[in-house]
Amino acid sequence: MAKIYVNGEDKNVNLPINVTELIKQLLVENPEMVSVQVNEEFAERDEWDDIQLKEGDKVDFLYFMGGGR
Repeated sequence: MAKIYVNGEDKNVNLPINVTELIKQLLVENPEMVSVQVNEEFAERDEWDDIQLKEGDKVDFLYFMGGGR
């Protein structure tokens, strides 16, 4: 088990794991609408399968909302 941080919360995950697998494991809502940062850098969607997470990584799932007038 390895500890990573997801949206500021500790999560224990089994390695190896990539961003796509993490999204599935955590049942992220609307994955088609989410942007991902790994260690404060945006991860391109077409690279999620290739980004292997490691102990201590910080992952943030971001949803951009529209609105206003």
